[in-house]
Amino acid sequence: MSGKIFYRERRKVVDGAKQPRYVLVAVADVNLKVFGKHLRMSELKAISEATGAELVPLPRGSKHAEEEE
Repeated sequence: MSGKIFYRERRKVVDGAKQPRYVLVAVADVNLKVFGKHLRMSELKAISEATGAELVPLPRGSKHAEEEE
């Protein structure tokens, strides 16, 4: 069984801001230390390919849906 890397989109992201867009939330069954807090998708993909782990996006909660209304 390969490991899993769980991530989500940052909340305060502006399109075109040129800042990393994703937050690494958890890692399962992978011997990995992560020192960055915010990562780009290309960085997440490179980490997952190198470790053989699957990337798992976390869904947004209901609080975000309430903010949009």
